[in-house]
Amino acid sequence: MKRSDAEIIREYGPFAGVDSVHGVTFDGQHVWFGSGDRLNAFDPASGDPSLRSLDVGADAGTAFDGQHLFQIAGDRIQKIDPQTGQVLATIPAPDRGGNSGLAWAEGSLWVGQYRSRKIHQVDPETGAILRAIEANRFVTGVTWVDGELWHGTWEDDASDLRHIDPQTGEVLESLEMPPGTYVSGLESDGGEQFFCGGGGSGKLRAVRRPRRDSAAGSDAGIPADSASG
Repeated sequence: MKRSDAEIIREYGPFAGVDSVHGVTFDGQHVWFGSGDRLNAFDPASGDPSLRSLDVGADAGTAFDGQHLFQIAGDRIQKIDPQTGQVLATIPAPDRGGNSGLAWAEGSLWVGQYRSRKIHQVDPETGAILRAIEANRFVTGVTWVDGELWHGTWEDDASDLRHIDPQTGEVLESLEMPPGTYVSGLESDGGEQFFCGGGGSGKLRAVRRPRRDSAAGSDAGIPADSASG
């Protein structure tokens, strides 16, 4: 496994009225994050701390499929219209294991589970678990980018971002966060950075994604139509 220190590019927040950051996703223009009783959006380019918010339960992972937001709230996953905040549908979330992160890729939802140290591929129409990937640390946020599966960890007062093999769960690469800096949600911008929720700090952080040369790539077979948290 390749280990390196995470390079924090920028911090956002803390945001007024936000006690903790949960799931994180990116719709191509705004970063969205859950804060318990609502979903919030801000512009990562300007760093403008003013928020747009939707009044929906948002206590864990967040994802975007290109049209709709998906949000874990307790024992269910909500499909949400980002313009109106209307909950269009719900499916059951995987039980037992502390649902945390959420991502969208290849027509499926990918649900990170904290205590059970797993990532589940879930049917977005029914909530059926299609397969499970074993991790070896508590899983927080989950994201796919350019065929690579990454997840955040938060265990033993330490956090890192991990690139794992989606077939075996083997850790291929680790970006270790500075001491006292934790990851509660994870999202790629589809390019050179990850957005990381900062838990009870009420902040989000942009972390530089490792560079890939033109010959490098993943053989995971998952396209980068993903957005997560």
